[in-house]
Amino acid sequence: MESYYVTTPIYYVNDEPHLGHIYTTIAADVLARYQRMAGRDVFFLTGVDEHGQKVQQAAEGRGIKPIELADQVVERYQSLWPELSISHSDFIRTSSERHQKGVQAMWKRLESAGAIYKDFYEDWYCVPCETYWKETQLKEAECWDDKQCPDCKRTVEKVQEESYFFRLSDYQEQLLAHIHAHPDFIGPASRRNEVLSFIESGLHDLSISRTTFSWGVPVPGDKKHVIYVWIDALTNYLSALGFPDPAVPKHWPADIHLIGKDILRFHAIYWPCMLMAADLPLPKRIFAHGWWTVEGEKMSKSKGNALRPTELLEAYDADVIRYFLLREVPFGHDGDFSFAAMKQRYNTDLANDVGNLLNRSLAMLNKYRDGILCEAGAEQEMDRALIADVQAMQRDVAEHMETPAFHLALERISLVVRHGNRYVEDSAPWALAKAGDDDRLNSVLYHLVETLRLVALQLLPFMPSKMRAMLKQIHGDIELGELSFGAQGGWGLLKAGHQCEKPQPLFPRME
Repeated sequence: MESYYVTTPIYYVNDEPHLGHIYTTIAADVLARYQRMAGRDVFFLTGVDEHGQKVQQAAEGRGIKPIELADQVVERYQSLWPELSISHSDFIRTSSERHQKGVQAMWKRLESAGAIYKDFYEDWYCVPCETYWKETQLKEAECWDDKQCPDCKRTVEKVQEESYFFRLSDYQEQLLAHIHAHPDFIGPASRRNEVLSFIESGLHDLSISRTTFSWGVPVPGDKKHVIYVWIDALTNYLSALGFPDPAVPKHWPADIHLIGKDILRFHAIYWPCMLMAADLPLPKRIFAHGWWTVEGEKMSKSKGNALRPTELLEAYDADVIRYFLLREVPFGHDGDFSFAAMKQRYNTDLANDVGNLLNRSLAMLNKYRDGILCEAGAEQEMDRALIADVQAMQRDVAEHMETPAFHLALERISLVVRHGNRYVEDSAPWALAKAGDDDRLNSVLYHLVETLRLVALQLLPFMPSKMRAMLKQIHGDIELGELSFGAQGGWGLLKAGHQCEKPQPLFPRME
């Protein structure tokens, strides 16, 4: 069986889960569910990044140990994911023994390859971003006068300490060659161009250890040094698979790393160069999505507008949240969240279109045929057009999910739903019933129910609970079990005599 490996970033434990965290994780979950239904052996990884100076400082500020802070935040993530129907295969913690074993093994591989050396670091460091900056970089970004980080605009601090370095500069040309040879390696295209520009400006060797704090993985053979948190964090994608035992684990390389655009450089430059030095395969794709504002404003603690998942779940069903976040904005672009936009999207796409087609189709089937499907008669042109649209939808969605372009996949499904509602109007089953045209009425009802079944199958990765409920209304008492596109994706699987349930409102309109 073909494998598929999808990851989220591991989330920092010095903050609570927010809209950005659930966005990435929902996207990864939809990919994982879709690929499982496509018949692949899926491994879906998420987790938390517990190490580093800023976590240690946050814990000290609360008067607790770093591991105690980590335990508190981990519980919030682990209790939240089931509420959002997240179906991860594993949850990695960087404080775990298995991860620390993997990080130290990665260090030793880099060291054996001659990619690490010891020197003295004297330059600037941004604690919140955990990023090193040279004076020239701060000047080029016009951040020198205020000593600000070019990324987050917060104050950088002068660091003077003995450090181990990674020979990042040695892999500049190799990385450039890889990116040019694999156009889809970094997505979307705007982020690929951003990475190319950064590399072409010249890569500098990277300081990869610290001696001024202790919360992290010790350098093998030199315990006064702690391994730089990004070397630590990035290795989670391997340690969760069992690395270093085996040296190249099953499921590696990752099919896709989903990340926020703020951590693109670490994933698209540091990580590939580390893997090249360690003689390990590179991930197939790194995709950086955009950021969300809330009601037109950037989320921040000071404004108090950092939308929390618990607030969303109090107002909306988890499946509706999942649908909205992936339908509203092209994946890779920035987006704005508003409750008005969510309500409008819900009423337009789900209540008026999907819910309406389900309710009216099953209501007519129950009214005219007691909920029992009859044999479809001779196909007419309008029937063939509907079937062709449904089949094209399946192919198009598969293509969009590889990008991934979730909004295009959902729009393609919506086109079929709208086609189905037009088909009802054009075929007018109520008129057929009144005229006693039983053969044509049977055929129209059959085509409607089959269309609904295949639409629900395509929407299942996006809205797993709602679509299970929809499929239950269509399938009746039949045990659904594990659904797959291979087994259930063909047209005409429902047979004459099949009993459907009476319709129950799936998406009641929001007034």
